Amino acid sequence: MGDDGAVNAVTTAAPSAPAGPGAAGPAPSTSERARPAVAPLRIGPHEVRTPVVLAPMAGITGEAYRTLCREQMESAGGQGVFVSEMVTSRALVERTPESMRLVRHGPDVPLRSTQLYGVEPRTVGAAVRVLVEDGLADHVDLNFGCPVAKVTRKGGGAALPWKSSLFASVVREAVRAAEPAGIPVTVKMRVGIDAEHETYLEAGRAAEGEGAAAVALHARTAEQYYSGHADWSRIARLKEAVTSVPVLGNGDIWSGEDAVRMVAETGCDGVVVGRGCLGRPWLFADLAAAFEGRGERVRPTLGDVAAMLHRHAVLLAAELGRGDEPDEHRACREIRKHVAWYLKGFPVGSALRQRLALVSTLVELGEVLSELDQDAAWPGDDAEGPRGRTAATKRVALPEGWLGSRELTGAAAQMVADAEASVSGG
Repeated sequence: MGDDGAVNAVTTAAPSAPAGPGAAGPAPSTSERARPAVAPLRIGPHEVRTPVVLAPMAGITGEAYRTLCREQMESAGGQGVFVSEMVTSRALVERTPESMRLVRHGPDVPLRSTQLYGVEPRTVGAAVRVLVEDGLADHVDLNFGCPVAKVTRKGGGAALPWKSSLFASVVREAVRAAEPAGIPVTVKMRVGIDAEHETYLEAGRAAEGEGAAAVALHARTAEQYYSGHADWSRIARLKEAVTSVPVLGNGDIWSGEDAVRMVAETGCDGVVVGRGCLGRPWLFADLAAAFEGRGERVRPTLGDVAAMLHRHAVLLAAELGRGDEPDEHRACREIRKHVAWYLKGFPVGSALRQRLALVSTLVELGEVLSELDQDAAWPGDDAEGPRGRTAATKRVALPEGWLGSRELTGAAAQMVADAEASVSGG
C-alpha cells in the first residue's frame, strides 16, 4: 500500500500470462479476440466511449466510490457513466444540505450524472430546474425501479409506472425542465410490480414518446427484489419496442463476460451495473477491456485489495468532511459496510475482520490492513458472482387500492402529492 493509501499494484494481466497471482486465466478464443468493439453509447448530446453505467446504490455509490470506479475504468482506456446516489426531488428543491452533498461531483468528472426520485410531476420538474440553474448536472436519470417498501408504499419507484398517465407526466416535466440547457433525461425501471402487473413495454414507449434520451431496464419485477435470475429476454423485448433511443440492460452482470453476453443476446445498447461492483471497483477495468474485445482481467492480490479499501476510506473522509477537514471517524464507520465485499473469498479470519469493524482513524485502518497476507492470491470463483442483497421475493408494499386502476384518482392522488416528504435520499 502506498503512503497515501493509493493502489500500487492492481494490474491487468495479458491473456498469455502464466497462471498465478494477477493472471487473467485462459486466453480467449480466436473468435472472441476478433470480436469488434461495441459502439459508443450516446445519451443525448454526449458520446460515452464505454457503454457502461454505474447504477446508484444508496449509501454506497457516493463520490468516493464513483471516483474509484471511474479511475479503474479509465486505467483500462474506458469512459462510462457514473450516476450519483438517488436524491429526492422535494429535498433538492428545498436545497437541503444532504441533497446538495449527494449531487456533488468532482471537478474532473466528464459527465456529471444525477439520479432523481420523484412522484409529483411539478416537483420533479422543479428539481431538474435546480440542477440546471445551479449548473450541477450534465445528465439526469429518473428512478422508477426502486423496490424498497418505504418508496413503493407511497406509489413511487417501481410502483409508479402502473399509473401510466402519472408516469408520462413525471417524465414530461423532467424533460421540459432540462431541455433549455440541452441536458438529457433518462429513465430506469423494472419489468413491473409482479408477474401479473408488468409495465415495462408500455412505460418504455411512453418514456421514448415524452423525450427521454435512453431507457434502462432491470430485468426483474419489484416482487422479485434481487432474488433469482434477471430475465434478459425482457431486455430484448424492450429493445424491439423502443427504437429511437438507446435501451440499456441491468441485472446479473458480475463480470466483463456477462456484460458482453447481455449485449450479444439482447441487442441492448449498453449495460447498467449495480451490485456486481460491490467491493470490486476494478470490475470497471474489466468491463472496459471486455467491450474493447481485449482478454485481460484484473486479478488483485489481497495486498492490492487492502490498498484499494484504504484509498476508498481516504476518499470517503474527504467526501464526508467539511471544507478541508476530512471526517475520519465517519469514514471509518461508513467503510465497515464495504469490508466484507472487498474481502469476499480471501482467507481473512473473524478476529481481524472484527478489528476492521472497530477502527476509528485512517491510521488505525492502515495498521490493521497491513496485517493481512499481502501476497494472498486472487481466490477466483470464491470472490466472484452474486454479492449484496439476494433475499427471496418480497410482497410489494403499495398504497391501498393502487392496483385497482391505471389512473391516479381520489385519495391516491393526494398520497402521491405528499409522498416525497417521507422518503430519504437527500
